[in-house]
Amino acid sequence: MESQANAASTFDILVIGSGAAGLTAALALAEKHKVAVLAKGSLAGGSTAWAQGGIAAVLDEGDTFEEHERDTMIAGAGLNRRETVQFVIERAPRAIGRLIDLGVPFNMEGNELHLTREGGHSHRRIVHVNDATGWAVQQALLRAAEANPNITLLPGRSCIDFITGRHEMRYSGSGRVWGVYALHEESGRVEAFTARATVLATGGAGRVYQFSTAPRGATGDGISMAWRAGARVSNMEMMQFHPTCLYNLDVKNFLITEAVRGEGGRLINPRTGKRFMTFYDPERLELAPRDVVARAIDSEIKRFGLDFVHLDISHQPPEFVREHFPTIYEKLLTLGIDMTKEPIPVVPAQHYTCGGVLIDLDGRTDLPGLYAAGECTESGLHGANRLASNSLLECFVFGDAAAAHILANWSSFDAPPPVRPWDESRVTEPDEEVVIKQNWTEIRRFMWNYVGIVRTTKRLERAMHRIQLLNTEIEEYYRHFRVSTDLIELRNLLQSAELIVQSALKRHESRGLHYTLDYPQTRDEPVDTVLVP
Repeated sequence: MESQANAASTFDILVIGSGAAGLTAALALAEKHKVAVLAKGSLAGGSTAWAQGGIAAVLDEGDTFEEHERDTMIAGAGLNRRETVQFVIERAPRAIGRLIDLGVPFNMEGNELHLTREGGHSHRRIVHVNDATGWAVQQALLRAAEANPNITLLPGRSCIDFITGRHEMRYSGSGRVWGVYALHEESGRVEAFTARATVLATGGAGRVYQFSTAPRGATGDGISMAWRAGARVSNMEMMQFHPTCLYNLDVKNFLITEAVRGEGGRLINPRTGKRFMTFYDPERLELAPRDVVARAIDSEIKRFGLDFVHLDISHQPPEFVREHFPTIYEKLLTLGIDMTKEPIPVVPAQHYTCGGVLIDLDGRTDLPGLYAAGECTESGLHGANRLASNSLLECFVFGDAAAAHILANWSSFDAPPPVRPWDESRVTEPDEEVVIKQNWTEIRRFMWNYVGIVRTTKRLERAMHRIQLLNTEIEEYYRHFRVSTDLIELRNLLQSAELIVQSALKRHESRGLHYTLDYPQTRDEPVDTVLVP
């Protein structure tokens, strides 16, 4: 790995994001070209390392691609693009094979991979590393990237905006992406990074909500930058709420993996003591898709005035629970909860951004030179609701697809022209940091209250009114003061919130994750909500 001190500002390819999608693309591209990987904060600070459940792939003798495809389409409420679903699912076994080659220590059962089952799946097809699959994958990818002499890893870079034709020394005004302006978090200076091609892999926008399982940095940075540069975004109203986040006043954002329900966990109303999924989805029960289970829990909490519901797996043998969920078991013990003997208090929380920057099967966006992969995209895989454990899979498949297209078409990528440096005339220090904190808190609260699991047109309009007021204030603040990571994130957080609300207002039906009391029926023909800058 090249040292950070000697890294140039121009590379063959830039990758923005150091999670599963970004590192998959970087490793493939580095076979022939010099690649820089930029990461906000630490290299392992994204969502990949947080993923507990696993990766879905057809590996069992009794399973088929067609059944995985059907499960994905059902969960996505028909909004998925079938071509994309087939594309991803057929490449899943190969993706698992590459991870094994990288040293990911998947759980085994004898000489075979141990497969578990999660909500929405008709078969056991989830490969996993206990209940910390994402961490194991992140470490394996990072080790490979660190060992690759063609990859320069640049943590501590908060990306601000893409460099396009309007930033060229000889202004062209084109939408061609040449790289990115990024804040060096330690020095406070803004650097320009240019390349022939850029791969966007920045994750989702989960922190736009007050309660989210997403890491602190999931502020919709890539989606917002692409939108400002002129790329279309699609289906941003489809924000997935994970049904089971630990309810604890001291510990925030601790996810209780889908696999707990997959291995027999039951949802219980703590007031009645009854298993309530029998009233909402008597056939699939706790294994119904996430949107169904999340709305059921939300309904129970509101109907009975509860703070939480119980997830109970204590009927399983204690050794079974400890073996399958060691990370969760140990964490809960520190909080005084023994999941082998008592239920876990849980509530829904925002978990995944199913919409994002519109891409094709090669990972191409609308903007020449810009590719994208992972949670920041809308590829057509997830539709109106992501099926459990299809998220990491999408990262591997599209990270590889973007790299393959760049490699196959390398001769068509021009070298980047000279570009203007960042305008350092804005050297004034912010006068009131409290403005950022106040606006951050306000956005997350009204998004939770007005644009949550159950929506109405009136609530959405209230949210949009607040967004419009904040837009003027935050843009004025951004234009007059030195940029910081907090300010960059606030700007992107508000932009992401606006895209979510705009999309939700355009969809006059209830489908998957978008449930509105004003339009409770689902239309016959599924239509994407596409926003054009």
